[in-house]
Amino acid sequence: MAAELHLLGRAVKQTQYRQHRALDSRLTGVGTTLAQWDALRAISRSPGASARALAAATFQSEQAFGTLAGRLVTQGMVERRPGHGRRIEHHLTPLGERTLKAGHQVADEVLAECFAPLSEAERTTLLNLLRRLGDETSDE
Repeated sequence: MAAELHLLGRAVKQTQYRQHRALDSRLTGVGTTLAQWDALRAISRSPGASARALAAATFQSEQAFGTLAGRLVTQGMVERRPGHGRRIEHHLTPLGERTLKAGHQVADEVLAECFAPLSEAERTTLLNLLRRLGDETSDE
């Protein structure tokens, strides 16, 4: 039983690794990386969010997200604005929005290729199972 669980855990990690490598490789064609595109997605979903909230949304530490956001500001994709108190809000610039949109097109292609071996029903089942695991292990 334990060996099967180890194999299952490794298979999930291996699938994620292949997907991330493919995304990162193809996103360079639109001028971004997977980490940057993920940050742009998070900012797009929550305009004005703090670095703390965006770090959590992108599975990074606040320090790592701050460094990444700084690069995005330098590249002209993100704008930081003062918020309430000491809070700094993050917003996409027009370049950030264009890069995000181009990244979505790349991701749609890559993910379609990654999940092509599965039928629609199998993808639905996999999504439901992964969501159930995520709900059981979340800290919320």
